[in-house]
Amino acid sequence: MNDLVQQIDLLLLYQKQDWKLARENYASLANVQTRYFQDDYRTTVLQFNPERIRSSAAKIDKASLQARPCFFCHRPEEQKGVTYNDAFEILVNPYPIFEDHLTVPLRWHEKQQIRPYFGDMLDLTSDLPGYALFYNGPKCGASAPDHLHFQAGRKEEFPVVRNWHNIPKQVVWESERTGFYASSGHLPVSFFLVSENKGEAVAVFELFYDLMPVKPDDYEPMMNLLVWQEEDAWITCIFPRRELRPSCYYAEGDANILISPATVEMAGLFVVPLEKDFKKVTFADLEKVWKEVSITEEEKNELIRKIREEA
Repeated sequence: MNDLVQQIDLLLLYQKQDWKLARENYASLANVQTRYFQDDYRTTVLQFNPERIRSSAAKIDKASLQARPCFFCHRPEEQKGVTYNDAFEILVNPYPIFEDHLTVPLRWHEKQQIRPYFGDMLDLTSDLPGYALFYNGPKCGASAPDHLHFQAGRKEEFPVVRNWHNIPKQVVWESERTGFYASSGHLPVSFFLVSENKGEAVAVFELFYDLMPVKPDDYEPMMNLLVWQEEDAWITCIFPRRELRPSCYYAEGDANILISPATVEMAGLFVVPLEKDFKKVTFADLEKVWKEVSITEEEKNELIRKIREEA
C-alpha cells in the first residue's frame, strides 16, 4: 500500500467518525435503495439517495453562484484534507453517492476547466489504484462550476468500468501504445481513450478537446470524464454533452423526473433523490435521458471525421 492510499484510508475513517455531517450522511448510505436494469451490453443501476437533492437541484446560474460562498474556499472547520502535488487537496465528500467518495479541488479558486489539469487527473488515478476519477463539466453536473475539482470513487461503483469491453466500438485512431475509440449505435454516446503513455494520452485528449464545439455563452466544450487504470493502461471515458438536463427534469406533474445527469449517471449509475422517481422510472426513461443530453450520432460522426483529419 502506498503512502497516499494509506493517508486517504485514514482520512475516510476519521472524517466518517469525527465530522458529524459526514458521519450521518455516510451512515444513511445503509438505507440507500437500488434497482438494476440489464440489457445486451451492461447493467444500469438506479439509486434512491435523498441526500443528493442538493446536487440534483443545484442552481448554477451566474447570479446564484455569486450569491453563495465557494464550497471549497470556505470549508467547514471539521473538513480535513490530504495535499496532493502542489495543486490539489483530497477531501471526503460529505454528500456521498458511494461508501468512499472523494472530492479533489484545486488549492486556489479557478473555474471548472479540465484541459490544463487532465495530466494531473491521470497522475492521481495512478497514485490511487482502485479508484476511478471523474470530472463534471461546468454545465454537465458540476454543482461548484466556479472552482475546479475532480471527484473519485472505487472503480467497481461505476457500471461502465465493468461493461466497457462489451460496448460496440469503432476505431477512430490508433498508435502502438494508444487507441481512441467511439461507441457505435449505443447510448450514451461515448469515446474511449486507452493509453499506456501519459504524453500520448494528454495529446489525444487535448486534440479532441480543441475539436469539440463550444456553445456561444460557454468557455469549455460540454463533457463528462471518467478515468481509471487497467494494468498499465489509463482508460478515459469521455461523454460529450449537448444539454445540462433532460426534458423530464423540467416537466410538470407525473412526467417530472428529478434526474440531473453528471458523470456518474452517464457511466450507468443513476441517482434519484425522490422516492416517487425511484419507483416509477423505467430503463426506457433512462435511455431517453441519455439521448437528450448526449450529442447526436451525426455530431459524433463529425467529430470522428475531424479527428481523423488532424491526427
